[in-house]
Amino acid sequence: MIETVAYITVFFVSLIGVELLRRWIVRKDILDIPNERSSHSTPTPRGGGLVIVAVSLTAYFFASLFFPIGFNWWFFLAALLIAAISWLDDIVNIGFGWRFLVHVAAAVIIIFGVGFWREIYFPYFGVVDFGVFGAFFSFCWIVWMTNAFNFMDGIDGIAGLQAVTAGIGWLIIGKMLQMPETSILGGILASSSLGFLVHNWEPAKIFMGDVGSAFLGFGFACIPLLSEAGTQPKMPWITVLLVFCFFADSIITFFKRLFRREKVWEPHREHFYQYLVLRGWSHRSVTMIYSCVSIAISCAVLVLLS
Repeated sequence: MIETVAYITVFFVSLIGVELLRRWIVRKDILDIPNERSSHSTPTPRGGGLVIVAVSLTAYFFASLFFPIGFNWWFFLAALLIAAISWLDDIVNIGFGWRFLVHVAAAVIIIFGVGFWREIYFPYFGVVDFGVFGAFFSFCWIVWMTNAFNFMDGIDGIAGLQAVTAGIGWLIIGKMLQMPETSILGGILASSSLGFLVHNWEPAKIFMGDVGSAFLGFGFACIPLLSEAGTQPKMPWITVLLVFCFFADSIITFFKRLFRREKVWEPHREHFYQYLVLRGWSHRSVTMIYSCVSIAISCAVLVLLS
């Protein structure tokens, strides 16, 4: 009961906080101006994800005081680094190289301060022990998802709704596998993202910005590692499956552009969700398709774990 009240509180704080931030951003003229690569046609406030960051990390801290979970300062510090460089990018456009260096630093903090996957289960092969090389795979995963969530945040509602479905998935899986830190943080991320989603649903009144998308990508990449059971051999697959649509779309598009020798770090309109919008699909329809697939995969994971 108390946990439910906490999530409802997080939702309303996020809901109100995003509206207050939107008004401030409008006054400061921090707007996303449409260009040839944009999926929107009117200048729109950006950076609303700052509320998701502030509410989520604050709620995570207070949850450690009132619930039987630990507070991981390494994760907190790394998440702040991701949010800080991303917020600066939303305001003054930081170069990709600097942002990437901070992403690398945050991933290293998690690897050395929190942990990584040493063993990974593969069908037909069983559990493969990578030892310290598991740190490299974990590092690549964290850096990739930090950026992939940002790549995929290109139309109204898509990143927010993915965060809600993935967060609820971790909330339930965390309880099933006795991973309280993971479960509660999943609930917090889902609730704060839902509060933002109310303002970001088509037609969006505010965009998440890099500060929100990078933070959420980083959070969902690291979330299982916050609990002791999160290093189990099958956990990497669960982690991927809960954000599978974002992972698959981003990585296929990345390698497709890489093979064409394009500058993969530059903005573009070649993701599958962007292709659908260009073909005339509404933001709402595309977002719901991705969400339904994500929910179906999450339900399949829950069935397999039950």
